[in-house]
Amino acid sequence: MMRRDRFLLAVTLTAIFSADLYFVLLPKLRSVGLGSGDFCPCGSDNLTLPRHGGLATPQLSNWTLYGTTSEPADDGGSKLERLFSHPLYNIETPVLGSEESLLQAEQLMEYYRKKVARWERHMHLYSEAAALSNITVTEHEVTFDPEASWLKFHSGISSYALYSRNDPAIPKLLKDMQRMSVISADYTQDEKALKGACDCTQVVKPSGHHLKLALKMQHFGKAMFKPMRQQRDEETPEDFFYFVDLQRHNAEIAAFHLDRILDFRRVPPVAGRLVNVSGEVLLVTHNENLRAVFFTSPANNTCFFAKCLYVCKTEYAVCGGPDLLEGSLSAYLPSLSLAPRISIPNPWTRSYTFSGREEWEVNPFYCDTVKQQYPYNSGNRLLNIIDMSIFDFLTSNMDRHHYEIFTKFGDDGFLLHLDNARGFGKHSQDEMSILAPLSQCCMIKRSTLVRLQLLARPEFRLSDVMRESLKGDSLQPVLTEPHLSALDRRLQKVLRAVQRCVRRLGEEDVITKDFVKSTATPQINTEMRKDR
Repeated sequence: MMRRDRFLLAVTLTAIFSADLYFVLLPKLRSVGLGSGDFCPCGSDNLTLPRHGGLATPQLSNWTLYGTTSEPADDGGSKLERLFSHPLYNIETPVLGSEESLLQAEQLMEYYRKKVARWERHMHLYSEAAALSNITVTEHEVTFDPEASWLKFHSGISSYALYSRNDPAIPKLLKDMQRMSVISADYTQDEKALKGACDCTQVVKPSGHHLKLALKMQHFGKAMFKPMRQQRDEETPEDFFYFVDLQRHNAEIAAFHLDRILDFRRVPPVAGRLVNVSGEVLLVTHNENLRAVFFTSPANNTCFFAKCLYVCKTEYAVCGGPDLLEGSLSAYLPSLSLAPRISIPNPWTRSYTFSGREEWEVNPFYCDTVKQQYPYNSGNRLLNIIDMSIFDFLTSNMDRHHYEIFTKFGDDGFLLHLDNARGFGKHSQDEMSILAPLSQCCMIKRSTLVRLQLLARPEFRLSDVMRESLKGDSLQPVLTEPHLSALDRRLQKVLRAVQRCVRRLGEEDVITKDFVKSTATPQINTEMRKDR
């Protein structure tokens, strides 16, 4: 018995010593070794871009948390303009070939010419039927413009992003969504697929039960309308699960601007708009089911509710005041028949039950398993998942159960950051579990990291450039000040998470180089600000 106790004691001490060696001594030795090279925590200007054979290779030497440093004098100029003129936002992308472009111009034009012809035949038949029934039909002047902003947006989608940094079609598209006449309103395709049925026993309701509409604009542009459901200064109630949280129109708007500032460009353009629910929805819809859910409230406001049975009650309705209703308009992506997409479960999806937990929530080494699985065992897919988790952490969006990719671009194509309406619900809380892909895998793109570091500097502070960018939207304010401040606080937590990984594993194992050649003369990306 004595010998057995001694053996167990020896095994225990050996395990403790091994853990101390691996988790404490080795990281310290690595940091000492790296301290003599490029990774020096004493550096003060880590975001200059020295040239090495024409490549932009930003130094990553300063891990100072910029929120604690003294601010330089503000010259009163535009921080957003300075940000987009920085070399990090002027990285040259290769010349696009047919394989890098999502759609070819001829293919796109032919598709929409056929679509316009179908629309004209449909309207002719509808007008005849309405005349026979003595129904007044509101007619709008409709034309097809090959130079329309939404068409330019679709033709500009590449294997690198949804739009280029200086694409003039994007600010024009945002303007058009804010001002252009609505010629048709209908349910979205996923809501039509439900056919009004919805299992009330389901904890998580299927896509399509939420109140959203597909609006067709003049020149045949199309946008998804999500109405205002929550006041700006309201936070998500503490007792709400993430999967029953309200969808916020202002979160969709803010997510687009944040995505552009982070230089991901994976969120379709979104603009805020005051929609006349009588004149721009009820009077232009050809769907009798949609007409049937409109009513006038006791306050004489025009209201409507969702088609799904479990919310087809007047207490779940949204109302204009009396007819005008705030909402977000998200530009539709090209039709699935033109540009197929697939939806893939997020490896870090949540349980979507009241008490269950997924493996990643209990296994700190879960990423090792993910790295062995296709398509995360090669290419950029896992790094793109980590980009998405950083984006979701900044917006506080816990509802990323799936992601989508264009099938044409294969495994290395970028991830689409769609459906962001459950972000920006709580400014007073930072949900660290959203960062699990980063903290568990300890990997990040160099381009992502240096831009995050740049946005942590006082002269480019994230909250300031977001505030300035959001001023271009017609709905003011899009975010309240507490939400803007939360962006700065969360950004520091992302940088700390990367810092811990680098200290433990070393810079080369954590930071993946992904830069390409920088442009000779930075192009100032201010079109989106000036034209809106």
